[in-house]
Amino acid sequence: MTVSDPSSPRLAALLSSASVEISSRGHQIAELRDHFAAGTDVTITFLPGDHYRHNVETATALRRAGYNPVPHIAAREMASREALDDFLARARDEAGVSRIVLIAGDVAAARGPFKSTRDVCASGLIEAHGIACVSVAGHPEGHPFLELRDALNGLKAWRDWGGRTGTRVDVVTQFCFESTPILQWIAELDRAGIDLPVIIGLAGPATPATLTKFALRCGIGNSIRALRAQIGRFGRLLTDTGPDDVVRGLRGAPAAATASIAGFHLFPFGGLRKAGDWLRTCDRDPLGLQRAAMSSAGFQNP
Repeated sequence: MTVSDPSSPRLAALLSSASVEISSRGHQIAELRDHFAAGTDVTITFLPGDHYRHNVETATALRRAGYNPVPHIAAREMASREALDDFLARARDEAGVSRIVLIAGDVAAARGPFKSTRDVCASGLIEAHGIACVSVAGHPEGHPFLELRDALNGLKAWRDWGGRTGTRVDVVTQFCFESTPILQWIAELDRAGIDLPVIIGLAGPATPATLTKFALRCGIGNSIRALRAQIGRFGRLLTDTGPDDVVRGLRGAPAAATASIAGFHLFPFGGLRKAGDWLRTCDRDPLGLQRAAMSSAGFQNP
């Protein structure tokens, strides 16, 4: 296929409505307005040391600006059951939150009673506050602390919990730099009978140095070789690299191999402007992927 071949209109349509991520501090909302349409799902990070009330304030500001706020809840950062209860109540009542991203959190020791996302699930607070959708993490290149079998069993448990409680559960993947591990991981889900919708995480345009920094921080494994190959092939360390190779690979795969893909999520490592510009190019211009790839190769200045 060529990069401009619309081999999968369904994936192209999903890409056009990709979600994006901002900091809990809320200072990026003005920039967000310039580059992402109202109605976009915007996830709100929960970094170590964040206070959940800042997340609620940012969620409320996003709602007022016309976006759909989707706060992260970091299980190990919740100091008590009461704190989690207050977080969910405020997010629902003050910001109209109906979807959350549930993560364990980037701290080794839990601040309170929740050592894992499953502990939050078992609290009963998610369904008690009417949260309609929970997104959990998927790791196409392997979880840093779980064998594949254990990770799959965890996703099965989430699927079953969603069925019991009437809550939609989907899986947001960690980003990769090539499509092969994503397609292989989706195939593993299919073989295991895990029919959860999958939202593909994409690394927004940034310099290879920036992408490498985030890849190492997030535990990205084998596909980092694809990023290094681009540096070697083009000899450009300062030219932005976007997720074009990943998108082309997914769009070129058989429809059955990507049937569970229900959306895309952009991690704006190079900033919201670059992420938004890339998304608009791919969405509206049938040759957008080709031009973005040429830009990454150094044939055109970004």
